[in-house]
Amino acid sequence: MESTCLEGKTALITGAGSGIGRAIAETFARAGARVIVHDLKDAAPLAEALGGVFLAADLADPEAVRRLAAEALALGPVDILVNNAGFQHIAPVEDFPEAVWERMLQVMLTAPFLLIKHLLPGMRARGWGRVLNIASIHGLVASPYKAGYISAKHGLVGLTKAVALEAGAFGITVNAICPAYVRTPLVEGQIADQARTLGISEEDVVEKVMLAPAAIKRLIAPEEVAEYALFLASDRASAITGSVQVIDLGWTAR
Repeated sequence: MESTCLEGKTALITGAGSGIGRAIAETFARAGARVIVHDLKDAAPLAEALGGVFLAADLADPEAVRRLAAEALALGPVDILVNNAGFQHIAPVEDFPEAVWERMLQVMLTAPFLLIKHLLPGMRARGWGRVLNIASIHGLVASPYKAGYISAKHGLVGLTKAVALEAGAFGITVNAICPAYVRTPLVEGQIADQARTLGISEEDVVEKVMLAPAAIKRLIAPEEVAEYALFLASDRASAITGSVQVIDLGWTAR
């Protein structure tokens, strides 16, 4: 894909300080976009290195999410929204803390809804927009001990489809990317958590849990997801909307 396919576009990417979000921010910046790097922690050096802007917000706080949308729009039109931020908690459902459940749904479902709600009108007025929701293979299938994460990601896939139907007539596409396990700090933490929960080694978690259903026995690189996101954000993907794009190493082929 040409290196300037996002020239003149502005992209807000949540959770862009590390992992998939960082890879998307870097990839979009190389493609000519001005990136608004959101994270809970300080990611100003990354934003500065990419020629972008850093905005901090706790996505578990609905008022903070509304402020984030307003601050992003104060910088100018936002053409591309990437809802990427997330976190994980591993526990049997009977031991799953209610406060963690609520925070997971706020960060991974309510915050994307609010950002879409506030940014979509500008996209509609300009007749062009892209919304990319970074879901997960767990937006399509389930695994034990992840009730909060799986519920949020299933909801995010449904939100993707509903908004795509509403926005399609205005030149706006809305798609979800559902990767299997990507080698990120989040997944590295999951490996340790699952090893403790299941009483097995970290090597066995990767081999016997994370990669057991996969035809390709490796973790996905963040850059692979970022390149897919770049394609969906470009004009080359203007006919693709309401879709669930799976990068799952063959997981769901069974």
